[in-house]
Amino acid sequence: MNKLYAEFFGTFWLVLGGCGSAVLAAAFPELGIGFVGVALAFGLTVLTMAYAVGHISGGHFNPAVSIGLWLGGRFPAVGLLPYILAQVLGGIAAGGVLYVIASGHAGFDVAAGFASNGYGAHSPGGFSMQAALVCEVVTTAMFLVVILGATDGRVPAGFAPIAIGLCLTLIHLISIPVTNTSVNPARSAAVAFYAGGWAVEQLWLFWLAPIVGAGLGAGIYRVIGGREPAKA
Repeated sequence: MNKLYAEFFGTFWLVLGGCGSAVLAAAFPELGIGFVGVALAFGLTVLTMAYAVGHISGGHFNPAVSIGLWLGGRFPAVGLLPYILAQVLGGIAAGGVLYVIASGHAGFDVAAGFASNGYGAHSPGGFSMQAALVCEVVTTAMFLVVILGATDGRVPAGFAPIAIGLCLTLIHLISIPVTNTSVNPARSAAVAFYAGGWAVEQLWLFWLAPIVGAGLGAGIYRVIGGREPAKA
């Protein structure tokens, strides 16, 4: 249960920190942090929680990561469903806290998107469904390559959270204009649950693409890196 609690709170922090920065601070009058700030916020959530609880649960905080680690031979199949459930519930809990906070502002309107992921008319840059699909698959694949490489038993211990956090920051710098960046089905579900409407209708892509990308990334790393087990 300690592992599941760690995944719950790790995902909670990721959604609260990352989506919270997008909802509350990205376009704050005159002092908004913008895309760069939101990208950095997501990277920092993963970095900080990886150091805080990564030694307990492995620090997945993402169903696609759990599936990719399983496909990469780093995680047992029996743990997948409990981990994914803990991650989704942690994300939804954070979405609820964020909703309460954001509702305290007179101009808040959840219909504006609530940091939801989208394509077409709901893409920040108006990118098509095909573009969104390719972007999410490729960036998630590279995320898994970095995760598997940084946690490889042949790599010096203690630096993996830095590489993984910076990788997630880079992914957001690339893909926020395309999809608002998912690479994490739990993060997408967490805010879509409250936004409803189009966010729920388009949620399928932000489960499918990251999972496909995670499988692709696991396969790539198996080819280039072998099957060296992760460090304890």
